[in-house]
Amino acid sequence: MENGAKVIFRHTLSVLVDNEPGVLARVTSLISGRGFNIESLSVAETMDAKVSLITLITSGSPPIIEQIIKQLRKLINVIKVVDLTEDDYVEKQLVLVKVRAAGQGDRSELRSLCEIFKGKILDVSSKTYTMEFTGNEKKIRDILILLDEFGIEEQVSTGLTAMARTRMFKKERKSA
Repeated sequence: MENGAKVIFRHTLSVLVDNEPGVLARVTSLISGRGFNIESLSVAETMDAKVSLITLITSGSPPIIEQIIKQLRKLINVIKVVDLTEDDYVEKQLVLVKVRAAGQGDRSELRSLCEIFKGKILDVSSKTYTMEFTGNEKKIRDILILLDEFGIEEQVSTGLTAMARTRMFKKERKSA
């Protein structure tokens, strides 16, 4: 690294917490209070209604991320913190997009794009299509670039949610 520049990496953190009022605020305050931005945030109950899973994405140098994880683990209502970035994981995001669909040619092309990207048309008006897409960050970015050519009227999205991939181990045979 030249001139002592610090390397900044994007990290996906999975934080299992008690499902109680104020826990999310404490988790996000801890990160923002140290001057870091939360780039994406997703929270939902797990199969156990007493437990929620927070998936958050932030960026920082390895020592900073390590410090954030250590501080998160000290919070009373935090059950477990995992940096998914260190393992193989899957991620998904949902985006709803309202796009101008003026003429029949636009409508036909938008239906084709929706099919190609495995999206859904949720609402149709005389001037717009409202569409739903799910995918990883790259897929969502790619479809938004294409839809921007038609004119995006409105767009909302969830934060990324992520889960570690199942590890596949080969069962070793014991020799007799």
